[in-house]
Amino acid sequence: MRGMMKVTGKLTFLPAALFFCLMSVLWVAPEVSAEETLAAWLQTSVTTLAGDASQVVLVMGEESSSPTAMLYTLEKREGLWHIAFPPLPALIGRNGFAPPGEKKEGDVRTPSGVFALKRAFGYAPEIATRLSYRQAGDSDIWVDDSNSPDYNRWGRKGETSATSFEQMKLNDDRYKYGIVIEYNTDPVVKGAGSAIFIHVRCEEHLPTQGCVALAENDILRVLGWLEPQEKPLAILGTRDSIVLLAKGERVSSDCLACERR
Repeated sequence: MRGMMKVTGKLTFLPAALFFCLMSVLWVAPEVSAEETLAAWLQTSVTTLAGDASQVVLVMGEESSSPTAMLYTLEKREGLWHIAFPPLPALIGRNGFAPPGEKKEGDVRTPSGVFALKRAFGYAPEIATRLSYRQAGDSDIWVDDSNSPDYNRWGRKGETSATSFEQMKLNDDRYKYGIVIEYNTDPVVKGAGSAIFIHVRCEEHLPTQGCVALAENDILRVLGWLEPQEKPLAILGTRDSIVLLAKGERVSSDCLACERR
């Protein structure tokens, strides 16, 4: 069958191939998809922030005050960043993201910035990960006492004078699998926040005290993907704050309050 067009009131018959060729020229391309927009953005901001890393866990929220975010696993291949597998829904601190440099102990916010991912932990003797792994026992703690010399360090009961700490083996599955986000670990700044991890979410919609929480199957996928030789990093924040960080601009609370307005 042949295609058909109407020109100045007359019917002109065209071969089907020519008809579809003309239609392709006249077709107006749809708007760029959300994934394509993100990919274009990654090539500018993430390349700047990642340095010589070839893997990035990007945890990005739309608004600084929201406790919800998306986690993207990004890998660099042939000089370009690609999404390793589909984005994962994540929960962050109840009060959202703290602007870079403004995170404080007890503010229930997730820090923004760029941090190394080197260590994993959990309840089992070993898990499927190539990161350095440590099993958490009943005596293992993470110190959150700002006045302790062991502040923001993994320790053991009876071996520290800290008066406040977090159990690393809980009565639930939150720390069944975990990845340490190396926030405020080298150097350690008193009162700037402690114990920032990626861990198993407690409930589907329950925010954290400042960590990043994923469904159990999702964190297992991230753990199995991370490769120490790729120098993996976590980049945390809103899209706007991450773009400003990449440009070397200071991000203030007032700036973040105006996001998306």
